[in-house]
Amino acid sequence: MLSQIHLGAITVDVTLKDIKNIHLSVHPPTGHVRISAPSRMNLETIRVFAISKLGWIKQQQKKLLEQERETPREFLNRESHYVWGKRYLFQIIDVDQAPFVELHHGRMVLYIRPGADDGRKQAAVEEWYRDVLKKAASKMIAKWQPRLSVQVERLFVQRMKTKWGSCNTKKRTIRLNTELAKKPRPCLEYIVVHEMIHMLEPTHNDRFKTLMNHFMPKWVSYRRTLNRLPLRHEHWDY
Repeated sequence: MLSQIHLGAITVDVTLKDIKNIHLSVHPPTGHVRISAPSRMNLETIRVFAISKLGWIKQQQKKLLEQERETPREFLNRESHYVWGKRYLFQIIDVDQAPFVELHHGRMVLYIRPGADDGRKQAAVEEWYRDVLKKAASKMIAKWQPRLSVQVERLFVQRMKTKWGSCNTKKRTIRLNTELAKKPRPCLEYIVVHEMIHMLEPTHNDRFKTLMNHFMPKWVSYRRTLNRLPLRHEHWDY
């Protein structure tokens, strides 16, 4: 069930679900506000909760509106692309075989059939990013499973518009945003550990923060770095 509440000029989408706790989120690019709340909770109680978080909501909206955006990628020679936080110049080389990508001395080289259109070039590069991210994240999960005493049953990597990652605690699965392959590796590891710790503590309460501080003392610094980096240029839909 979807409803709305209004806090002055701020509109909040409210979804009632079969959950135990209330969850507040502010989404890019404009700071759209969403609340997921237990189905038993009435709108007036949710409104009081939202009002208590109004300062935080405005702070998050300000950060999102001020955050730098990437220009759209056109997949042209000498265009800038990023891998693990480093800049590479894009290069296209015609080959008569299935497309693939390699990194060579500051260049991201796309080998692709002559005459391929922009959509095919983009699909090939995005598939490469997914593969790179999945391999890196799988190694990190294997490293952290014995440390956290949790088991990840499955990892998904996909394009995500509003989150860096998510965790299904019941199915013990993790989803990661493909864009993380463009950010520094410590940022990816922060997100991986963040989602794995949700298997120990589903919410962002004090226990969650204590666990993060214990296992990854620099997590706040990594989060700050990730949130400061340019966001992908998108046409965002809600």
